[in-house]
Amino acid sequence: MTKYKILYAEDDETLAFLTKDNLELYYDVTHCNDGELAFEAFKKTDFDICILDIMMPKKDGFELAEAIRKKNTDVPIIFLSAKTLKEDRIKGLRLGADDYLVKPFSIEELLLKIEIFLKRSQKKSISDTTIYTVGKYQFDSKNYLVFTDTEKISLTQRESELLKLFIENKNVVMKREEILKSLWGTDDYFMGRSLDVFISRLRKILADEKEIAIENLHGIGFKFNMK
Repeated sequence: MTKYKILYAEDDETLAFLTKDNLELYYDVTHCNDGELAFEAFKKTDFDICILDIMMPKKDGFELAEAIRKKNTDVPIIFLSAKTLKEDRIKGLRLGADDYLVKPFSIEELLLKIEIFLKRSQKKSISDTTIYTVGKYQFDSKNYLVFTDTEKISLTQRESELLKLFIENKNVVMKREEILKSLWGTDDYFMGRSLDVFISRLRKILADEKEIAIENLHGIGFKFNMK
C-alpha cells in the first residue's frame, strides 16, 4: 500500500530526527531544514500534507505556507511552533493553515491531527452541486472561490468548507460544537478560536450583502441568515 507523503520543514536537528523517526512508522516523510529547500521539494512532489516550523532560515514558515497556498489551495498545512502569541496563531490560520500546534507537542497529538486531515482530504464532497449563489456572488466550493463578473476572492479550504456548511444549513441554528466537529472532528478551545477567525473573514467578504448575515447566538452557535 502506498504511504501518504508528508513534507516536514524543521531546522532543529534533534526535534526533526525524533519527529521524522516517529512519522516514518506510518508515512513517507521528506524532511527539509530550511524554508527554501522545503518549497523546492514541494514543487517537485505531490505531498498529502505539510508540517511546518515557523522560525526557519532562508524562508520562514509563514512565507513558506503563503508560497505553498499560491500553488495549492487544498493540501492540509499544520504549523509546529514555539511561538505562542495569539497573533501568530491567527496569522498562520489566515495564511491558510489548517492547524497550529505549540511546541513542545506530543507525537500522539500530531499523529491524530495528521490522520484527521488526511481522512478529510480523502472525503472531499462529491456532491453534484459545487456552485452556489450567495447574494451577488457565485461560490465555487470545489475551487474555493467567491466571484462575480468583475471580482474574484480566494478562500482557504477551511473557509470554503465553513461557507458551504452554512449555505447548506441556511436559516437554521447551528450549534458551535456541531460546526467544530463537522470541520475539525473536535470542539476543543483552540479550534473554537480558529472558527471565530474564519467567521470574521466570511463576514467581511459578505459585508455588502444586506440580505445575508452570520448571526452569533451567544452560548449556542450561529445562524446563516439568507433571504
